[in-house]
Amino acid sequence: FFLFLLPQLQVIFRWWKISLRSEFRESRPGEIKASWEDFLDDSSLHIQSAIVFGAEVLEHVLSLCRGNYDFLERLPVPLLLHIFSFLELEDVARLSQVSRRFEMICNSNALWEKIVRNLWDTISPEMEELAQDVGWRQFFFTDRLQLQLRRRRQK
Repeated sequence: FFLFLLPQLQVIFRWWKISLRSEFRESRPGEIKASWEDFLDDSSLHIQSAIVFGAEVLEHVLSLCRGNYDFLERLPVPLLLHIFSFLELEDVARLSQVSRRFEMICNSNALWEKIVRNLWDTISPEMEELAQDVGWRQFFFTDRLQLQLRRRRQK
């Protein structure tokens, strides 16, 4: 089974039978083509798509047919980590509330390691070892707290 979404505003559903039985050896692949509007109105195609591909894929296809393109949500994690590492801390906190996927990325050690490495010029081996032990996010906030305490004492 394949489900294609074409830029020409078509959804194509293709299938074929694979069997050792002789009566199916000559069977040709099947195909249903529908415009995006027709696909939105055809509940039997929705059911077939959900059975074959699952409800999540069906919802994604329906969203695309309705014109809801969420490309940011579909980007690969390494690219999202790179992008998120340049955001302000408040924006990272807000972004973590957008979806479960973004929450996992925003709280990941990988993101906080990138943030720390972007903000600090040098990280000593001792600092890196501590960050690995407690987690980069915890390390970042503990270090920021220490910095604020030092500034208060100096005043």
